[in-house]
Amino acid sequence: QVQLVESGGGLVQTGGSLRLSCAASRDSLEGHSVAWFRQAPGKEREAVSCISSRDGSIVYADSVKGRFTASRDNAKNMAYLQVSSLKREDTAVYYCAVDDVLFRHCKFSLEQFDYWGQGTQVTVFS
Repeated sequence: QVQLVESGGGLVQTGGSLRLSCAASRDSLEGHSVAWFRQAPGKEREAVSCISSRDGSIVYADSVKGRFTASRDNAKNMAYLQVSSLKREDTAVYYCAVDDVLFRHCKFSLEQFDYWGQGTQVTVFS
């Protein structure tokens, strides 16, 4: 069982930035794909970014390309999501998720991921 704890959310003005963090309890994240999802009120959870464990590639949702940057530090069992140039429509609870299967490409789907954090709220105001 892997426990994930997100942090770094908050209230930020449009155009601002935040750095979201995800701490994992497992021995190492190496070999496991790590993704960020978000869920706005009344909407379905959607994928934001995913770092593939198979080749290290990173994919982003079109809505955040060029504004969000995902990264990971396997040695520290941490994943990060730098969110910049924030818009009101970025307001959501942000979740990190880990795929328990080793060395699998990102499918950008909820079903791929076995472990989820409790989420951190990002609220963007103008």
